[in-house]
Amino acid sequence: MGSMAEQSDLTVDLGRGLHLRSPVMVASGTFGYGFNAPQVDRSALGAIVSKGTTLRPREGNAPIRIAETPSGMLNAIGLQNPGVDHVARVYAPQWANWDLPVIVNVAGDSVDEYVAVARRLDGIAGVAGLELNISCPNVESGLQFGVDPVLAAKVTHAVRAATELPLIVKLTPNVTDVVAVARAVEDAGADAISAINTYVGMAIDVRRRRPIISRGSGGLSGPAIKPLAVYAVWQVAADVHIPVIGVGGIMTPTDALEFLLAGASAVQLGTVNYVRPQAAVEIRDGIASYLAEHGLADLRALPIRPMSVLLHV
Repeated sequence: MGSMAEQSDLTVDLGRGLHLRSPVMVASGTFGYGFNAPQVDRSALGAIVSKGTTLRPREGNAPIRIAETPSGMLNAIGLQNPGVDHVARVYAPQWANWDLPVIVNVAGDSVDEYVAVARRLDGIAGVAGLELNISCPNVESGLQFGVDPVLAAKVTHAVRAATELPLIVKLTPNVTDVVAVARAVEDAGADAISAINTYVGMAIDVRRRRPIISRGSGGLSGPAIKPLAVYAVWQVAADVHIPVIGVGGIMTPTDALEFLLAGASAVQLGTVNYVRPQAAVEIRDGIASYLAEHGLADLRALPIRPMSVLLHV
């Protein structure tokens, strides 16, 4: 498998100089800041997306914050993080010595907060790009920007004006029309789109007669959401002209290939990092094998977009 990975062109261009050696990324919130995942072979990764980072430190939600569900997981961590100043002063200098890009996931309660975080990270060695989290379902104001195309465009435009860094916007699936939001952030200056964040879900402890998650609801991730995520990527990729990064329930090479065939340029692994830390290598090599077996020169040959007119529902 290793030799096949070396023979295949797995590189990805996410725009504005952000080049990945592999289409396999790790999703925000599932890999910390990249320091506490020693079981993962970083050589298989194209990029690391950091935990959600805010202007000031946050303690996050009270326990219980994670609950296992059939074919998935609910989480409501609440954006626990040390704040952007700590990230810029302590973490970024270490990332600058790594051989892969680290993209900082940015969250906030207002446009001004997003802008302030972006400005603090602009020009910092070790920060390769930003992923705007306008779609977090487990904090009080986490969805406000992501569900409205006008607000999504407003925050994207403001951050674009504040930084030269590559800018990825992470969309929520908890909307009526995800394509409208995707189109709005593209027009506002996004270089790429991540699709999608978690779905809002809930689990109840029938013995104790109360929700399992302390704040009631949380974000549902894992294999249970994969068909929904693939369809969201299919819709978005057909309508925008910037790269789409597929996220949602990827556990195997075949799962990743579904997203790439649906039009994604790259993928992010989330829940699987908790279950099988070696999955990144397996998925990277599986994609390379698929390209070789089908005589495809690179990832750009994968999308099956000509079939789109037949598959709309």
